[in-house]
Amino acid sequence: MSIKSDRAVQKFLGGYSCAQSVFSSFCDDLHIDENTALKLACGFGAGMGMKEEVCGAVTGGILVLGAAYGRGTHDDRKATEKTYAKTRELMERFSEKHGTIICRRLLGGCELMTEEGQRQFKEKDLLNKVCAPCVQTVVEILEGIT
Repeated sequence: MSIKSDRAVQKFLGGYSCAQSVFSSFCDDLHIDENTALKLACGFGAGMGMKEEVCGAVTGGILVLGAAYGRGTHDDRKATEKTYAKTRELMERFSEKHGTIICRRLLGGCELMTEEGQRQFKEKDLLNKVCAPCVQTVVEILEGIT
């Protein structure tokens, strides 16, 4: 485990979302203060607002790629193309390792927005068995492609 991935997993296990944990672990590299990073990534956790769509760790990683390579006011279309290519690479490599990028599939159908789903999430220790490894994977992929 790298220093960044360890930091991200610890932040995640400390109560921040998967997206927040991934994005904030790159604050120094991106020259973004941690509070801003945490706020920007907040809504992406648990598959975007607990909707269990694209894994929050992955979307946090996409935020990192956008901040690092994305097209701003003084950039041309090549910045978009580079960001899209790196985004696809992140998503493909994550999916190769975990089988999918979709949160609900990663969690085996556990519905986070229900009491029963929350109970299953805790009983099956999905936080440690599924989510923390996803956070680690995304950070390690990003370290290899950024």
